Amino acid sequence: MIENFKFGRLCIIGDLLVDQYVFGSVNRISPEAPVPVLLHSHRITVPGGAANVAANAAALGCKVNLIGVVGADRAADTLREVMAPWPDVELSFVKDPAWTTITKTRILSGQQQIVRIDEEQVGTLSPTTPEQLIAATLEALGNADVLVCSDYAKGVLSDEVLAVVIRAAREKGIPVIVDPKRTTFEAYRGATLVTPNRSEMTRATGLPLKTEKQIEAAAQAASQQFGGDVLLTRSEDGMTLWQQEGDCLHVTARRSEVSDVSGAGDTVLATVASVLSAGQKLETAVVIAAAAAAVSVSKLGTATVSRAELSAELQSEMNDAGALVPLEQAKDIVANWHRHGAQVVFTNGCFDLIHPGHIQLIRAAANEGDKLIVALNTDRSVKRLKGDSRPIQDEIARATVMGALRDVDLVVLFDEETPLETIMTLRPDVVVKGADYTEDQVVGGDFVKQYGGRVALVDIVQGRSTSSLVKKARTPADSSCENTPVSQ
Repeated sequence: MIENFKFGRLCIIGDLLVDQYVFGSVNRISPEAPVPVLLHSHRITVPGGAANVAANAAALGCKVNLIGVVGADRAADTLREVMAPWPDVELSFVKDPAWTTITKTRILSGQQQIVRIDEEQVGTLSPTTPEQLIAATLEALGNADVLVCSDYAKGVLSDEVLAVVIRAAREKGIPVIVDPKRTTFEAYRGATLVTPNRSEMTRATGLPLKTEKQIEAAAQAASQQFGGDVLLTRSEDGMTLWQQEGDCLHVTARRSEVSDVSGAGDTVLATVASVLSAGQKLETAVVIAAAAAAVSVSKLGTATVSRAELSAELQSEMNDAGALVPLEQAKDIVANWHRHGAQVVFTNGCFDLIHPGHIQLIRAAANEGDKLIVALNTDRSVKRLKGDSRPIQDEIARATVMGALRDVDLVVLFDEETPLETIMTLRPDVVVKGADYTEDQVVGGDFVKQYGGRVALVDIVQGRSTSSLVKKARTPADSSCENTPVSQ
């Protein structure tokens, strides 16, 4: 469905952040003080705050005008650098000498965050800065479809700025979405939608949020503060959309492996705004945003969700084909995994009747990296290899079973006798086969080595094969059973 959306243009104004992640391992305590010693391995820097909202919107296919304040410092240059991969985001940064570009640095051992270091000296903006922010926003609203206010309570979205830009958007008939950090929501009066999380909603209303009735009462109280609809994000409990006109929509959270929740709210905000820019209903935007959130929290650190990833997630909700996607869509998904530093593993086979040998191979393959792709021979390919009596299960059935396995992230089909073309398209980091092969026999092995990839040979369960299972199943039954009467 989302593949056919024609996304529009967003105007995003708010607090700009730089998110840094310092990775390493801790194996000892410092002799100087009772603190862990991190052996540094690498560092990544990504957009944060309103900049992360913009990157997520661009990843879905939106054009974006991003407006905010930076300091006269190196961090501002860094922010421009990390936004460079998103050419559809037009930057309107107001430089204020009284401001420091906000930077959050997270120190991690493996996937465990040890400490976070915040660098920010934010206070009163220079007198001309709000005027420049308003001017840039009014200009961007000339061809915008949605106005997004990403408020991290750092001071960029003052009462004055909010009042002017929200009023201007509404006069043009442009919906306004606000991610709030205020203690109450009065400053957002005129907004179409606010998207608080549970703690923000509790702080703004003082009401409990344990039951659906309590949530609806709190949403109504919040709406009275600013006059619009409320989307409450409830982490593992999903989301609730309360509308002034219409039923309350409770969306269940998608099941996913939670790696990191940082930035998930930005993904929700960007997805809702993007889907609205495509002319879709708010209810549709919320359902799609819930799927985007599930993808986002499965990634380590502040991350974007591509249209291909979101499409695959939505497809898995709408049919029983598991993680099966077309090859070109898989290519986009893999490219996004690589942008986030993931090691992509590839294995292939017919996988006609899943047995313990297959499970051991899949588990071993998954342990070779972060994301596992399984390429299945199509029905025609299986027939060419195994004969007209095979496969036992058709390709959709085999893909459904394979996609349901916990360790499998993506399933693709290939019609050729070998998966070489598929490997050349996806460019995985690791190709896995059973230890009954030698490395020089692995199709695609030489190709992946050319760009620094590798081949992994894993142990398999001896004496287990689909062919032996089929042969056993076709063995005639014991003759003593042949004349057993059948109950009528």
